[in-house]
Amino acid sequence: MSELRQDPTTKAWVILAPERAKRPQQRPKVGRAEELPDWDASCPFCPGNESQTPDEVFRLPASEQSSAWEVRVVPNRFAALVPGEDSPMVEEGHLFRKKAGIGAHEVIIETPSHNTPMPLMSYEHVEKVLIAYQERYNALKRNRQLKYITIFKNHGWASGTSLVHPHSQLVATPIVAPSYHREFDIAHEYYVDVGECLYCDLLTQELEKGERIVAQTEQFVILHPYASRAPYETWLVPKKHLASFGLFAGMYLAELARVLKDTLFCLYQRLDNPAYNLVVDSTITEDEEDPYYHWHIRIIPRLTTLAGFEMGSGIYINTAMPEDTAGQMRNCLRRFLKEGKVSLTPAS
Repeated sequence: MSELRQDPTTKAWVILAPERAKRPQQRPKVGRAEELPDWDASCPFCPGNESQTPDEVFRLPASEQSSAWEVRVVPNRFAALVPGEDSPMVEEGHLFRKKAGIGAHEVIIETPSHNTPMPLMSYEHVEKVLIAYQERYNALKRNRQLKYITIFKNHGWASGTSLVHPHSQLVATPIVAPSYHREFDIAHEYYVDVGECLYCDLLTQELEKGERIVAQTEQFVILHPYASRAPYETWLVPKKHLASFGLFAGMYLAELARVLKDTLFCLYQRLDNPAYNLVVDSTITEDEEDPYYHWHIRIIPRLTTLAGFEMGSGIYINTAMPEDTAGQMRNCLRRFLKEGKVSLTPAS
């Protein structure tokens, strides 16, 4: 029988209906790395084609003596928002308001290699990508007109990406989207009522139950949330309370790289390189040390398609139970740990 579950962090309801996974359907597939060349002359993100992108705003070189790069960050050539002077809100009657599209939209080119996705990178290289994430986050938050910064990665056509070369994006906006306002409001209300961080309490309860825990390290917990919106939705949550990814200690980025790479590697192997979205959820730039929000990373494989019911009701239908998918991920880690392909020890 299906279940209705409520996400404690958003109050949104999800329908868990595993029987619907038996429906006949053609699943969108992403080509595996070995099906792509290491370098593509037509790709603007490949080495040698740097002139096809705007001037970079950040880079991590291959070495101090080399002109080669390992990670580059450039403004998005087709930006949703662009830098500029802040402008006031314009009211067009009492129902309509608008504002100039001021902000930032950047591309983090994760690697020179056209066919090395994040699951197949070295731990050291994933750490460099995370360094670029944090450097650009912290650089942009100094602009006080930018209220919210989203770092995200679209992998595979079903996720919304337009180029296959491994890359992530960052968008900084002068407004905070209502969906995030709601998350912050819920977390704030919980803190006022209980005196604790909602996410810290959620972690405590998940660790006590254990059935949705994939693995944990000294600093992180990997779990499949109670009200997962999609099959294999995975959260990487720091154990120590911190509202902002920008304030996360750089000394722990190596551990985060290990957690992120191994999680993506298991998804890559278990689901045959699925399309997915990755989002770094962090607090608003004006309140980075708040006691109620808790930054984390969400990975959402795109194994199903949003259809009329989801768009009409706002209720997601998930065709897999998170308890089952967490167990499958633990088994995957167990297998690849024995083969020396991952370093994470699965939860017992």
